[in-house]
Amino acid sequence: MIPFLSLLFLLSLHPHRAIAAHCTATTATKTFEKCMSLPSQQASIAWTFHRHNSTLDLVFSGTFISPSGWVAWGINPNSPEMTGTRALITFPDPNSGQLVLLPYILDPTVKLQKSPLLSRPLDIHLLSSSAALYGGQMGTVHNGVTIQIFATLKLKPNKTKIHHVWNRGLYVQGYSPTIHPTTINDLSSVTTIDVLSGQSASGPNTNIKTLKLVHAITNAISWGVFLPTGAVTARYLRHIHSLGPMWFYVHAGIQLSAFLLGTAGFAIGIRLGQLSLGRVYGLHRKLGFAAFFLGSLQTLALLFRPKTTNKFRKYWKSYHHFVGYACVIIGVVNVFQGFEVMGEGGSYAKLMYCLCLSTLAGVCVALEVNSWVIFCRKSKEEQLRREGILRGQEKTFGSESRS
Repeated sequence: MIPFLSLLFLLSLHPHRAIAAHCTATTATKTFEKCMSLPSQQASIAWTFHRHNSTLDLVFSGTFISPSGWVAWGINPNSPEMTGTRALITFPDPNSGQLVLLPYILDPTVKLQKSPLLSRPLDIHLLSSSAALYGGQMGTVHNGVTIQIFATLKLKPNKTKIHHVWNRGLYVQGYSPTIHPTTINDLSSVTTIDVLSGQSASGPNTNIKTLKLVHAITNAISWGVFLPTGAVTARYLRHIHSLGPMWFYVHAGIQLSAFLLGTAGFAIGIRLGQLSLGRVYGLHRKLGFAAFFLGSLQTLALLFRPKTTNKFRKYWKSYHHFVGYACVIIGVVNVFQGFEVMGEGGSYAKLMYCLCLSTLAGVCVALEVNSWVIFCRKSKEEQLRREGILRGQEKTFGSESRS
């Protein structure tokens, strides 16, 4: 129980880890009035807003995740999302190796990867732009090096809320940046900032992040913990005669709770798919549908459970065992797949979940050994009993023959 509670605690706190980036209003060439740490990728932004002419001077600070990768910052004039963003993307020139900064417009075809991302002029009033490495020369580009993108924009009068979008990728094909990673950290790179007040407004992305957290915790509990526990109770408690039929009610209660909770998590996953058009986690999605389908079959099987005297009972038991174990295996595998989707493959939350499964596996091994010891003991007693009966019958038969 302690590892399980620790898992929930870590899952609840872990998404806030990425908000630890430190912002600074001073650069090597300019000092800005305000700065803010952005909610993902250890990025930050600093700016000065000139109210008299609606001009915005800013610098975005991000990090490379590959020496041949790219870093992007942009604004979306209409909504806080990637589609429609007017972006400035910097990367090492594939020919000269020098740092280049090019403009791109992220239309829906780019998000769906129907065509390569090609540079083209922006349709916003961009007065100037440049990029520079922080504290190093071009030859020192490596994983983790900081890049600063400077820009000066002419805003529309009385429009001070700006939708900022940023991201980073592993490599560039020619002058076309390739798709960025799709972990929750990389899909949370949108925020709306009022450049006049310096306040960050929560948008739809915040709701998506909350839904993802609820989806992860709910499914980790249901498919990843409750379902295997219910299978263990059915396999080992049913042989304890002192419990009577109580083992069945415990088993059914755990499995039903797991399915109901898993159904809620499955529904949240469907909703997340609707809110994240263009982002398809193929394997995770397929495993989720498979687990829900098998779980539904198991639940419906309770309504058609034959009596112990029915001749079809043995076929029902075989079906119930096969579908049940398949559902458990798929559910656990998909929980691990979910950790990878969220970018938590090396997190403490995953470690605690592994400890939960290891504890459950250790209990299974102990109970399995105990079951085999009891089985072998009963088999030996039965054999001795049969031998005693046979010897008794032989003696009785010999006595009758002599008489």
